[in-house]
Amino acid sequence: MSTKSADPKSADPKPAGPAPDTERTRPLRSDAIRNRSRVLAAAEEVFAAQGVDVPVDVIAERAGVGVGTLYRHFPTKEALFEAILVERVAEIAADARERLGAEDHGAAFFGFLEYLVSESSRKRDLINAFAVAGVELEVVAAAAKHDLQSAVTDLLHEAQRADAVRSDVTAPLVLSLVGAACSAVDHIQPGTSPSEMLAVVCDGLRTQGTPR
Repeated sequence: MSTKSADPKSADPKPAGPAPDTERTRPLRSDAIRNRSRVLAAAEEVFAAQGVDVPVDVIAERAGVGVGTLYRHFPTKEALFEAILVERVAEIAADARERLGAEDHGAAFFGFLEYLVSESSRKRDLINAFAVAGVELEVVAAAAKHDLQSAVTDLLHEAQRADAVRSDVTAPLVLSLVGAACSAVDHIQPGTSPSEMLAVVCDGLRTQGTPR
């Protein structure tokens, strides 16, 4: 059988493309998972205390890892912002889903709102730091926010079917009300807490005659 000689040009290897993102293409080892968690925790603390302009080597030092390790997980500071926001929103969504199917649907729903306000208050300095830097949740954590809204919708529907919450409210409205209550604390009389404002919001969400 005769064979044609290969075209030298076709034998040349193709230019190498960008290296694959191993962070996304294969599972992380246990030590890598620990390092990633330590970087995220350290970044939250540093950003909340010093703002988002802090150099990444300060974060790496706080986390007890090398700068190279930090960059392997988060190539840019924007990627670090996104990871922090996505993880926090995902934790809140997970809490909402864990409350689904509770014996008292109304208590589960309003308990989640209390948890949401508590988390917002605890992370206030971090949230403010991101806001000052122009980091927008709707942009960097859109998918996570959508998952949160879906989880809150399911929780809300259970409470509405149990006649514990008004039927004319939606999950986006509930999240907006809670967010407004948390944000408004910075602009009202000293001594007013988000929990006090949430109590008023919850009274407005309850069906007539439903006890606190």
